Amino acid sequence: QVQLVESGGGLVQAGGSLRLSCAASGRTFSNYAVGWFRQASGKEREFVSGISWIGGSKYYADSVKGRFTISRDIAKSTVYLQMNSLKPEDTAEYYCAADFRGNGHPTSRFNYWGQGAQVTVSS
Repeated sequence: QVQLVESGGGLVQAGGSLRLSCAASGRTFSNYAVGWFRQASGKEREFVSGISWIGGSKYYADSVKGRFTISRDIAKSTVYLQMNSLKPEDTAEYYCAADFRGNGHPTSRFNYWGQGAQVTVSS
């Protein structure tokens, strides 16, 4: 199994930036695709971004394209989500998830989940 821990959430004003980190322990993290999801209060969880286990494929929800960037540091067993030009509608609990040798696509079956990190964007 792989264990995931998110960090980097917080409160930021609209237009600001945050970088979320997803640190992994356990199995070799380089073998896992990673996805970022979010769930706003009263709404269903939605896919935000994903990166393949090799790192060559990246996916973004339309709502974050051009503002969010996903990347991974194999040596640190960490995946990042750089979030720029944040909007109040980005406010949500953000989760990272892992899929063994997946491609990070929104339809992938992510089996391992972190505990979440709260992101709040004030207007």
